[in-house]
Amino acid sequence: MSHEAVIADLSAEAGSFEDLLTGLSEEDWAKATPAVGWSIAHQVGHLTFVYRIAALAASAPEKFTAMTSTIGERGGFDAVVAATAAEHLAEGPAALLGHWQAARKAAVGALAAVPTESTVPWLVNPLPPTVLCAAGMMEAFAHGQDIADALGIRRERTDRLRRIVDFVALTWQFGYESNGLTPPSKPFRFEVSSPSGETWYAGADDAETGLITGPAEDLVLLATRRRHRDDLDLKGDTAAADEWLGIAQAYRGPKGAGRAPGQFQH
Repeated sequence: MSHEAVIADLSAEAGSFEDLLTGLSEEDWAKATPAVGWSIAHQVGHLTFVYRIAALAASAPEKFTAMTSTIGERGGFDAVVAATAAEHLAEGPAALLGHWQAARKAAVGALAAVPTESTVPWLVNPLPPTVLCAAGMMEAFAHGQDIADALGIRRERTDRLRRIVDFVALTWQFGYESNGLTPPSKPFRFEVSSPSGETWYAGADDAETGLITGPAEDLVLLATRRRHRDDLDLKGDTAAADEWLGIAQAYRGPKGAGRAPGQFQH
């Protein structure tokens, strides 16, 4: 798939996130989301920061490296995000929406300008621009799901999920890291059904470690920890695959509380 197509999907997924914010009242912005302690405004503030630093990484790598080198001194990544979000929250919903729109435009534009054969500095390792785009889509999906749940909205899925499915397969070890576990020596194979009815394949070429099957939407909801595995139609055919379904996580760092069984109707 071309770099242009990946950029188009990133732009569309970020646009879908923004659509959730259209017409919200100030009371709506203050609504609690399933992430404990986070309102809709907090969700937007968090994603705004992530897209802002993605734009910086793609357009000014030296400035990004200088900025991230001080994160430890400021209490770590989560503390920096929280502090930045607090500044935006104090400005009110209209200003926060403007910050998000600017960050979205900057990130998409900057990533579109990066040559596909190069890499972009990121928080742990440099990433190809297409992978950073997929990470941005995963973030928009996850935080958009929290907002949709707060508003009682059932989101329509598209085959843009393919990018996030591939990202889940790429980051399959993150759940082991966050739980202090040793991962299998080889990755899993994923065979999932797309929203349009196709079968997508990702991960290993064979199912030696295990085969994970089910709807693509369910896989992404699981790996972003926006639904409990008991509420999803995912199956693993080995003990290792079953264990992975219990710890799946497509982002680095603390796993968080996740979601309880039956908390939402899928």
